[in-house]
This record gives sequence, structure tokens and C-alpha cells, in this order.
Amino acid sequence: MPGRHDLVVVGGGTAGIIAATTAARLGARVVLVERDRPGGDCLWTGCVPSKSLIAAANTAHRMRTSAAFGITPVEPRIDFAAVMAHVHGAIARIEPADSPDALAAAGVRVVTGTGVFTGPDEIRVEGERLRFRHAIIATGSSPAVPPIPGLADTDPLTSDTVWDLTELPARLIVLGGGPIGCELGQAFARLGSDVTIIEAADRLLPKEEPRAGDALSAALTADGVRVLTSTTVTTATGNADGTTLSVSGPGSASTLSADRVLAATGRRPSTGKLGVEAAGVRLDERGHVAVDAKLRTTNRAVHAAGDVTGTLPFTHVAGIHGSIAATNALLVPTRSLDHEKIPWITFTDPEIAHVGLTEDQARQRHGDSVRVRLLEHDRLDRAITEHATRGFTHVVLDSNHRVLGATIAAPRAGEMIAELTLVITRRGRLRDLASIVHAYPAWTDSVWNTAVAEANTALQNPPLRQITRALLRLRRLRP
Repeated sequence: MPGRHDLVVVGGGTAGIIAATTAARLGARVVLVERDRPGGDCLWTGCVPSKSLIAAANTAHRMRTSAAFGITPVEPRIDFAAVMAHVHGAIARIEPADSPDALAAAGVRVVTGTGVFTGPDEIRVEGERLRFRHAIIATGSSPAVPPIPGLADTDPLTSDTVWDLTELPARLIVLGGGPIGCELGQAFARLGSDVTIIEAADRLLPKEEPRAGDALSAALTADGVRVLTSTTVTTATGNADGTTLSVSGPGSASTLSADRVLAATGRRPSTGKLGVEAAGVRLDERGHVAVDAKLRTTNRAVHAAGDVTGTLPFTHVAGIHGSIAATNALLVPTRSLDHEKIPWITFTDPEIAHVGLTEDQARQRHGDSVRVRLLEHDRLDRAITEHATRGFTHVVLDSNHRVLGATIAAPRAGEMIAELTLVITRRGRLRDLASIVHAYPAWTDSVWNTAVAEANTALQNPPLRQITRALLRLRRLRP
């Protein structure tokens, strides 16, 4: 491939793979630079292994809690090595789709090594010079271990290294009550670990509706997890028995001990060794690549996609970023993305799914005209049949009855949120869904029942009531 490449993509995770294959389908000459192995966090340390572990843990949980359905419960025997073999087996089955061979078959040249910008239109990889017309930075992010004195010396686990475990920790402390901490914490508890989750904020999932954090806290507590909110860790000390943490919580200080500590308090962008200064690419104060709405950097020949941009750190966001960045770079830069209309899911039990604005965010923007339509799932038929009535559907509406945001807590919340995502994307009203026939009894009944309640409220509007009553009177006059 002599001369300049049409596109050089740095990073072989979801954003990079989608960007490279999209460009190849457009007929571009594409090089993908990956220092380790294609697939990124999602395949190797994120979505695939975590959901595989959660599936195993939930299977064990159902065996213990079957009495509610008239089935004699059984305490499962956990073979943790076999559980991890299941996890790695799922990775192995999916990995071929992201492999260098698959990328080559799609028309992408894969170069292994660390890419470093050496100019505004050039990258060097292990001595090879790659000149480009356009480039995309898709180097992702990595777990950030919090700067707690002594913690780094105790060999804490992260979402990258937890998959190397060969034995189930008898006692596990999870630092961070966000999605990763809660997902892994619940999974390990259901597999038999004694789990404590420590969160500095006053509730779990602090970016979600308060109701969601409360529901998840109750579910985790029922699983035997010790949930400590408004609690900070001041020091960490390693010893022969594991790790001891000094913590400060509401009204008191104490110490906690565990065999292993899992740090799940955030991630940092992987930009430190890229040499972006040579390319004229600006980073923000946290080290993320600064981009505009079309994912362009301060060098118009360079775009960025995925976690490295500091937007929503989800695989589905990285994927659409990759597509947008590639087409904007190679064709006409017209595509952008409204990140406020993107759903996400915390894969706990219950799942917590969210899209759009929270109630608090909506009130900050729209004032007291904001309304909330809430359906508790103790009135949802499907929830009753599955003994899963502690969930809810929470929809935020503006003064024009349009949906601004929604949060659902339920076993199938991730699927249920899709319908509300469509309504938000099209600036629709909740009551529009009332006229759509939904299959019964499905979990989506919760969204439909919420919409029906909204439509029934609209029927009580005085002008509309006057019209309907007048029509009824006219109908009565007919012979």
C-alpha cells in the first residue's frame, strides 16, 4: 500500500474495529493499529466475560431461591474453576469475529504494535511509517485504581485482572458502587463470596434516579451483600491474610478485612503514549481527546471515537462512534450523535435501564413543569407471575407530554427501555404508545400500562371531557 493511507485507525477495540470495517466497505485503504489483540475491553475484560459470570451466578441464585415456585431449593456446589472456564469459553467463541483474519477478510490491514503520532499526518508503529489522509484515535480506556495510601501495594483486582482469578475469594471488598462494582459484587456474592461494596456517594448508582439505587441496594442486601454508602477508604494495608482497609462512614471509623479488593471506581483514557501533541490534537484536563459533535479533533484530519473521547463509556456508544467517525472522515462530515438519547443498562438483578434525563436533570432544565409517571411493578402481571414485583417504570415528561427520560428496574429492563428510547429519539409523547397493541403478558406491559395511564389522564382534561360528553349526548339522541 504505497503512499498515504486513506485511513489509519489506532486501537482495535469496538470503536476501532467498526471504524476500520466501515471504511473498508466504503472502498478505503485502511490500516488498523493494535498493540495487543483486537477485540478491546468488551471482548476480553468487559461485556463478554462479565455477562458470562453474571449468567453463572444467576443460575446458582435460582437454585437457592426456587421455593417461591414450589420447587425444593438446592444449595449449588460452585466449581469456580469451571465457572471461569465458562467465562473464557464465551470469549473464545466470540473472538474469531474480531480476529486479525476476520479483519483482513473485511479488507483491513492489521499492524501489531504501539502507534505514536510523529506529525499531523503520520504515525509510526515499531519503526514502520504510516502516512495518512485521515486517522481515528480509538485507544479506549483502562481501570483507574484510586489513590488510596497503600492500596496499590496490596495488588488490588480491577475489571481487567479479575478474570485471572482461579479461586473464589472468600471475602471480597468492592470499591465503587457504580455499574461495574454492583454487577461484579452481586455476581461474586451469588457464587459464594462474602461481599462488601463501599461507595463514597450517598447511594449506589449515583448517576441514576435515586429510586434505582435504593432498589438495587435492597436487592444486594437480600443477596447478603454489605452495602456501605457515604463511606470512604482512608488507607489500605496488605498482610498474610489479605488486605485491611481503614474506612470512614456515617458517624464512625472502622476497619474492614478481605482476601481480595476489587477497585471499580472509574476509568482513565489511554492517551498517555500516543504523542498527540505532534499531531496537533488537544486533550482535555482529564486526558480525553477533545472532540466536537462530529467527533473531529483539533486536527481536522484526525477524529476520535469511543471511551477515549470521555463520553458515555459503553460498547454500543463506541460502535456508533466508530461508524460516525469513519464516514465523517472519508465522506462528508454531516453525522453527529445526541448522547442524551442513548440508553444504558446495569446488568444486575434487577437490571437497571436508563435513557434520557433523570427527573432532577429535567427539573433543572425545564422547571416545575416536569411531571413523572410512575408504575410500581407490584401491579404488573408478568412481575407477579415471576415473583419480581420490587421493580418500577419511571418516565419523566415535559409540559407538552413529551418523554424526556426513563428508568426501569426489572429482570428485562434492558429490552424494555428500547421502546422508550425510540419515543425520546423522535420527541414523542408517552401516551402515543397507548394505541400500540402489546403482547400480553410481557415485561413491556409495564411501558404500555404507563402509557395507558397517561392517556387516561389526558381524557380527564376539561376541554376534552366537554367534547366527549357532548358526543355522548348526541349519540343518545339517535333512535
